[in-house]
Amino acid sequence: MTAIGTYEAKTHLPELLGRVAKGENILITKRGVAVALLTQPPQQLTQDVRHVVQEMLAYRDRRKRTLGKLTVREMIAEGRRF
Repeated sequence: MTAIGTYEAKTHLPELLGRVAKGENILITKRGVAVALLTQPPQQLTQDVRHVVQEMLAYRDRRKRTLGKLTVREMIAEGRRF
């Protein structure tokens, strides 16, 4: 891990970001005291939309939530009347 002062970090930020993008971690110090760490963000897992919809429908079925005799279209029409 590389340590670098705040002035140098400010002056060379684009270069430092390039190094971080390649996997390097950079510790930023102010008067010798660590104040920040430049590192890559954790990878975000993206879920398939179809999978998310299936999970939502399964949750609805487990909870036994219904609209009674209403349909979604009727609720939309009701909301448009106001």
